[in-house]
Amino acid sequence: MAEAWIIDAVRTPRGRGKKDTGSLSGIHPQRLLAQCLNALESRTSFDPGDVEDVVAGCVSSVGEQGACIARMSVLDAGWPEAGATGVTLNRFCGSGQQAVNFAAMGVMAGQQDLVVGGGVESMSRVPMGADKSGMYGHNGHLNALHPMVPQGISADLIATLEGFSREELDAYAAESQRRCAVAQKEGRFDSSLVPIKDNDGQQTLAVDEHPRPGGTVESLGKLPSSFEAMGSYVNKGASLSMDAKALSRYSEVDSINHLHTAANSSGIVDGASAILIASPEYAKAHGLKPRARILQTATAAAEPIIMLTAPTPATARCLAKAGMEIGDIDLIEINEAFATVPLKTMRDIGMDHDTVNVNGGAIALGHPLGATGAMLIGTVLDELERRGKTTGLVTMCIGGGMGTATILERI
Repeated sequence: MAEAWIIDAVRTPRGRGKKDTGSLSGIHPQRLLAQCLNALESRTSFDPGDVEDVVAGCVSSVGEQGACIARMSVLDAGWPEAGATGVTLNRFCGSGQQAVNFAAMGVMAGQQDLVVGGGVESMSRVPMGADKSGMYGHNGHLNALHPMVPQGISADLIATLEGFSREELDAYAAESQRRCAVAQKEGRFDSSLVPIKDNDGQQTLAVDEHPRPGGTVESLGKLPSSFEAMGSYVNKGASLSMDAKALSRYSEVDSINHLHTAANSSGIVDGASAILIASPEYAKAHGLKPRARILQTATAAAEPIIMLTAPTPATARCLAKAGMEIGDIDLIEINEAFATVPLKTMRDIGMDHDTVNVNGGAIALGHPLGATGAMLIGTVLDELERRGKTTGLVTMCIGGGMGTATILERI
């Protein structure tokens, strides 16, 4: 099988996902992704007419993010009309990572030579739930089979089953903020960041604006639970509360400890990302210098009510297919959707926190749903280069009980 080479990776800063007050809230989401495409072109000097496809993740593909935002962003970027096609996919929070993985698969299969994978989510303009589908698309039969609950309740259920304390979750969150503050101060994100401009050419944001450094376990411990009230909520026509629905599958515990807060969960932000992937033949013929190769990708599924545990089987499958063990991986990115997710994954796989999310994660930086996975691939690649290391792994939890994983190797 052919190799898939990463030529370059870029991302926007993450802007606070608040209407009118977030620095990216005034930028159309097509423009966010288009500016990433333009940045790839200017940094790498490839012919955009040679790009065969742009694969973009986007979770809420409605309104301004509808109409195949991948293709619309290609056109908005001013790329040739008869050049790249675009396709938009939704694998919930893993959409951006899956977009990169699909782009790599096309190249590895020998079907394509130059593809972009990435994603976009403007959570200030198209908020979560904008598609009004719920987790199960209002399918009563599915809901009877798998009475899924909001992810925050699933995260609290995991913490309850695993025995994680509020102090452990808050300590993890405080460390994520501390690591992110160090990374920002030392400019570790700068090489991949694309300063975003408005339609008049005025710069709106050049650095991530969500981090809130300085928190301690004591100060974070004063915040209220985010999902306790939601857990007691009963849908119209339903007989069980959200907590009771979850506990109907997990009767080994009497109740759910609601431990996640705004501080130890991922932040709501706007952002976009793009990664240029080429075949070795195309790269050599056009003088493109590769930064890494994608060694292996994998997905895995898990029980859909607890929902957020599949990074463990996805990582295990990816390692097995690559013929590797976790000790062969130098740096790891686990998406910090909730603090319990990296804590459980590290425990399950036997990962050392010294190698996981070394520059902080979504608790500090935020989680622009459709874009995050590609952002994490770029982040781990930047850090591998900075440290002179070789192999990186990215894994994410996903709604509906799924997980994704990607292993890359520096060239």
